[in-house]
Amino acid sequence: MLYFNFNRIFKIRGIDKPSTFLVRNGISESFATKIIRGDHRKMNLDSIEKLCIIFKCTPNDFLQWIPDNKNENIAGHPLEPLYRTDKVASITATLNSVPLDRLIEIEKIILSEIGKGSVEG
Repeated sequence: MLYFNFNRIFKIRGIDKPSTFLVRNGISESFATKIIRGDHRKMNLDSIEKLCIIFKCTPNDFLQWIPDNKNENIAGHPLEPLYRTDKVASITATLNSVPLDRLIEIEKIILSEIGKGSVEG
């Protein structure tokens, strides 16, 4: 079964107050509550597009697949990339555990990978 998993995006993006974040980005309070609680099975394309813009992602980033048949072999299945474990690393928590002198080095690596230029240190 396919379902929306926004908690994964919140953790990855380091969003500790999802409701506040969503409302600040133009999502109504009632829709934000549904997103946070997972009380939605259907979503129109306009909403999906708006959320993709807010999170800088694609719809696949907040879709998750759990096969109906628990014994199903998912290897090679077209939906396999959407089969995710519940374990999600929070980049913010990870970076908070890195010694300060290493953060500049990490930032340089990240910026070179995404092509954003150099960092002053």
